Amino acid sequence: MFFEGQRSGFLPKDQRLNWRGNSGLGDGSADNVDLIGGYYDAGDNVKFGFPMAFTTTMLAWSVIEFGEMMPPAELRNALVAIHWGTDYLLKTVAEPDRIYVQVGDPVKDHNCWERPEDMDTDRTVYRVDAPNPASDVAGETAAALAAASMAFRSSDPGYSQTILTTAIKVFEFADTYRGAYSDNTDIRSGACPFYCDYDGYQDELLWGAAWLARASDDVKYMSYIENNAKPLGADENIYEFGWENKHAGLNVLVSKQVLEGNVYALESYKASAESFICTLLPDSSSWHIEYSPGGLIYRPGGSNLQHSTAITFLMLVYANYLEASSSSVNCGNISVGPAYLRGLAKYQVDYILGENPKGMSYMVGYGNNYPQRIHHRGSSLPSVWNHPKPIQCKEGTIYFNSSDPNPNVLIGAIVGGPQEDDEYGDDRADSRKSEPTTYINAPFVGVLAFFNANPSLTQVSTPK
Repeated sequence: MFFEGQRSGFLPKDQRLNWRGNSGLGDGSADNVDLIGGYYDAGDNVKFGFPMAFTTTMLAWSVIEFGEMMPPAELRNALVAIHWGTDYLLKTVAEPDRIYVQVGDPVKDHNCWERPEDMDTDRTVYRVDAPNPASDVAGETAAALAAASMAFRSSDPGYSQTILTTAIKVFEFADTYRGAYSDNTDIRSGACPFYCDYDGYQDELLWGAAWLARASDDVKYMSYIENNAKPLGADENIYEFGWENKHAGLNVLVSKQVLEGNVYALESYKASAESFICTLLPDSSSWHIEYSPGGLIYRPGGSNLQHSTAITFLMLVYANYLEASSSSVNCGNISVGPAYLRGLAKYQVDYILGENPKGMSYMVGYGNNYPQRIHHRGSSLPSVWNHPKPIQCKEGTIYFNSSDPNPNVLIGAIVGGPQEDDEYGDDRADSRKSEPTTYINAPFVGVLAFFNANPSLTQVSTPK
C-alpha cells in the first residue's frame, strides 16, 4: 500500500509483516454472527466501526482521485486493502435495521499489553438495532461502500454493484433513525471516550449522501445535500476533517459538482471549501491554521498527524478540481491555483518523511531515522514465530516498559507525530505521539501516489 517509487528508505520486502499471524478468528461467535476481518484502529486489539469505515472511505477516495497514478502493483495493493475493509463492513450491516459497531471491550483490552494472536480479553459485540440511532457510523459506512463501489467499478463490476446497493440501504437506516451511536446507553461505555461522537451525526448524513450522489448518479441524493445543507449544518465546523468530523472533506467533495459540473445550487459547499483552503495559506489574510515552527500543520489535541495527512489530502484533491475547471481560489489579498496548493502539500509530505527539525521520518521503516518505540502491541512484543508460547495480559508489561526498540518494524505506519514545537520523544508510553492509526495512514496513500508520480514538484516557502 505504501509507495517506494522515487523515494528510497523502505526495508526489503521479505522483512515486512512476516511477524504477524491470524487473530480474532472467533469474533462475533458469541452472538452467532461472523465478524471476522476488518482492521484494529491503532495499536490495540479492538475493532471500532466508526474510524474503520472512515479509513475505508479515505482509501477508496485515494484510488478514485489518484489510482491512475499508482503503479499497477500498488493499485492492486490499495484495492486489496479496501476490499478487506468493505468485506467486513458488509458483515456489520448484513441484517436488516441492525448495524454492528464494535468488537472488543476497550477497557479490558487497554489494560493488557498482549499480541493480537494471544488476546484473551472479552470480544464483546456492540450493535445498534432500529429504532435506536447510529446515523454517524451508518452514514460513514454508507460513504465507505459508495466510494469503494467507484474504486471497484472497472476491476470488479459485480462487487461494485453489490456494495453500492448495500450503501443505499445503510444510508436509509442512517437517515431514518437519526442520532449518534454513542448516545445509546448500551454502546456508550464501549465507544467512549475512544470514538465517542462529540461533534454530532449530521455531517455523516451529508457525507454519506454526497458519496451516494457521486457513486449512483441518482438525483435524489443531489437534492438531499442541496436541501439539507442548512438543516444539517453544512456550514458549521467547516475547518475540521477526520474520523469524527467530515465537514471540510464534504465541502471539498461536493465542490467537484460545482467546479466541473456547474451545479450552482451547491455553491454554498464550494464557498465553505474555499474558506477552509484560505485558512491554510500562510500568505492569505484569512490564514489561521496553526503551523509548528518547522512548518507542520498543527491542531491542538492528540495524534496530530491525523490532521496533517487528511488536510494534505484535501489540498491535493482540491488542486485537481481547480485544474480540471481552470479555476483558482480567491483568498482576498491573494489568488492561488493548483500549483500553490500542491507545493504546500509537498511541504507537509516532506516534513512527515524527514525534512523537519528533528530529521526524523514519522513513517516507520522509511529513511534511517524513524520512531523505534511505537505504541503498538504486536510491534513491541516478540513475534509469535520467534516466541510461540502465549504472552498473557500482564506478561507483556515488561515489553511495554522496556526502553529497547520494538523488535518488529511496522513498515509504513505513521505515528501520531511531534508536538507543537516539533519535539518528539520516541516514547512508547506517550500514545498520543507514538501510536499509529489507520486513519492517519489512509489519506496518505493518495498523497504518496500523487507525489510518487510527480517527483519534481517544488515546495512553497516554509509556512510560518
